[in-house]
Amino acid sequence: MKTIIKTADVPLPIGPYNQAILKGDTLYASGQIAIDPKTNELISGDINAETKQVMENLAAVLRAADMDFSHVVKCSIFISNMNDFSEINQVYGAYFDNDTAPARETVQVSVLPKNVNVEISLIAIS
Repeated sequence: MKTIIKTADVPLPIGPYNQAILKGDTLYASGQIAIDPKTNELISGDINAETKQVMENLAAVLRAADMDFSHVVKCSIFISNMNDFSEINQVYGAYFDNDTAPARETVQVSVLPKNVNVEISLIAIS
């Protein structure tokens, strides 16, 4: 049986999916983009602020599943411009301990939902 993870601290899905699914001790979090859940406004124009909002949204999903970033084993980062990689990486890296950071890939894509610059999903294990 799977458990749907849903929290008001993360923007509502913009399609037919859930914020996260917990199956056993494994959490599969859907990709988050930089929508502020308090205002439902898109954060844009500053890749650092955009990435921070994405990470805060992921933190809220983790909290809803009684987890935190130390439980994350895999992240997938999708970016619209590889030239933003170092700035995204710097913000992203602040949420993890370098010695225990998760596996990940970073992929440049042509378009992301709502034309954002970064989307991140994750897998965590309790």
